[in-house]
Amino acid sequence: MPFCTSCGSQVADQARFCPGCGSSLAGGASPAAATTTALVEPLEYTIQGDNLQVARIKLKPGQEIYAEAGKMLYKTANVSWETRMTGQGLGQKIWGALKRKLIGESLFLTYFRASSPGEVGFAGNYPGRIQVFDLPAGRSVLVQRDSFLMAQTTVELNIALVKKLGAGFFGGEGFILEKLTGPGAVFIHGGGDFVEFDLAVGETIQVDTGCVVSFDESVNYDIQFVGSIKTAIFGGEGIFLATLTGPGKVIVQSMTLEKLRREMMPTRTGGDERGPLGALGGIFSSED
Repeated sequence: MPFCTSCGSQVADQARFCPGCGSSLAGGASPAAATTTALVEPLEYTIQGDNLQVARIKLKPGQEIYAEAGKMLYKTANVSWETRMTGQGLGQKIWGALKRKLIGESLFLTYFRASSPGEVGFAGNYPGRIQVFDLPAGRSVLVQRDSFLMAQTTVELNIALVKKLGAGFFGGEGFILEKLTGPGAVFIHGGGDFVEFDLAVGETIQVDTGCVVSFDESVNYDIQFVGSIKTAIFGGEGIFLATLTGPGKVIVQSMTLEKLRREMMPTRTGGDERGPLGALGGIFSSED
């Protein structure tokens, strides 16, 4: 088991921060994890565009990736593709399809493999940005529902349930988030522009519910009341905020699909206010 270089405390093999002093563990990965990560061939890619970004993936012979159905823009002719369910047996395939439906994705995934050097392009379904995570073995990141774009086949896509009822009822993400576990590169898509925060141990930020794109597994996520009835009624931001406490990285998006839908409604009168009744609607529906 590795030790923290700052305080000497024992830490878990996959820990990113010391539980004793909160220091970042840059070299804390175990030798086994490092070996597994080394076996994953790096993915060559470029991200082009501003608020309508495209991920251009250059595949080497035999290299394979998988993507959410309907997110591909183009591919070279030498790249083969196949749509299938994940899992070995019929039971695993059905269970995998059900889990994907719960996290807002389609029942099937599309796999791309190159027989010779080739290229595939991917993009989101609405204006926004693409974020890439190069995950080492065993490291996980939690992202909002319906944000998965594509990943290397070594990355595991799963569901994660929020730990508190308040977060599930009133959070824009609802009870279920997507959990992506390395090793490998994974691409997600969010709305508008991104703002990144590297939270220290115990450091907290409060975010408009639904605007959280992703956060490290080490970050504590909850939903809290804004603080006063006056603010709730006249503040124009709803009555609940997402509270995230470090250590770990948090990414916030400037535009949600739900906000975009509200602005495009024919009866829209202007502004971005949400009354308390509108905020309570989060109990029965969640933002994308």
